[in-house]
Amino acid sequence: MTAPRAAPPALTIRLAQPIVEDDEKRAVIEALESGQLAQGPRVAAFEEAFAAYIGVQHAVAVNSGTAALHLALLAEGIGPGDEVIVPALSFAATANVVLQAGARPVFVDVRDDDFGIDPASVEAAITPRTKAVMPVHLYGQACDIVAVRDICGARNVTLIEDAAQAVGAAVDGAKCGSFATAAFSFYATKNLQTGEGGMITTGHDAVADAARMLRSQGERTRYVTEELGYNYRMTEVAAALGNAQLPKIDARNEQRRANAAQLTQLLSGIDAIETPRELPGRRHVYHQYTIRVRAGREARDRLQATLRNAGIESAVFYPTPIHRQPLYQRLGYGDTRLPVAERLCGEVLSLPVHPALSDDDLRCIAAAVADAMRA
Repeated sequence: MTAPRAAPPALTIRLAQPIVEDDEKRAVIEALESGQLAQGPRVAAFEEAFAAYIGVQHAVAVNSGTAALHLALLAEGIGPGDEVIVPALSFAATANVVLQAGARPVFVDVRDDDFGIDPASVEAAITPRTKAVMPVHLYGQACDIVAVRDICGARNVTLIEDAAQAVGAAVDGAKCGSFATAAFSFYATKNLQTGEGGMITTGHDAVADAARMLRSQGERTRYVTEELGYNYRMTEVAAALGNAQLPKIDARNEQRRANAAQLTQLLSGIDAIETPRELPGRRHVYHQYTIRVRAGREARDRLQATLRNAGIESAVFYPTPIHRQPLYQRLGYGDTRLPVAERLCGEVLSLPVHPALSDDDLRCIAAAVADAMRA
């Protein structure tokens, strides 16, 4: 008789731990009791506060980060026949929304110091059909957005920031989301969490107006349909959470930064891994604390399994570059070769760094990594 399979060990240290404090719970209850659950005054207040936080004129709330990316493209006039340059190392939504807008994603490589889009690759990929470049501020650190902005300006190409993982990240004091029209995510694991939700930020009146219309069935006036739109509205419950969390985001980000610094110090003697770097002039908010395992995929996967057996959750963001995903292979990207992104997908591993971790948790994580790499 086959022996029963042992149950996996219980996770004692989670990769993400949403923090919902008493005032946030009260805000949600007040929204539920208000009688207005769909987009209303709490959404408007969240938009105003978020625009002020980022330092832009407009913020348009929607129901997910993917919706924010999609509407940012549409509001900037991206459509059929256009090409949009995107990095190959990101969540697939970065490219999927380009397809949803009717345009064609063009994949370029990333840099291995900040995991962000490579400006030289961007410049080389621009063609007469290029309408936009959409860099990603991955893991909570800004990409080289100033260089990309300068390239876009010189080549008359629209810049759209995918800042889904970068609420509060900055370059020389200017926050991600303030360099161009941008999209943020407030998914349950993000630094600012509303369960689901997203935001478009922009300094352009026309872009904000188009995004507001398109998020609500293409209507500026109720029951007057001007364009093919979507039901991308944010709920009052999500906005209630956002309004309660936004004043805390900087303190929570600072705790992430402190946790990251402690992890880096504890892991500093392990030659087999490379810890993340905060590049000069940038403020990393550590949506993820992502190490690189120098020996490659098999060693990385063994480390992840060892951590899991020790009750420590980790994750690979992302195991496959977007151009290698089955969808994009079917769409004809099979010959695309982007060596840095492809190599990084076999090396990266994200460790817990969220604000709920204790010093003991951080020491436990580092000790488990050290033990695994010595084995």
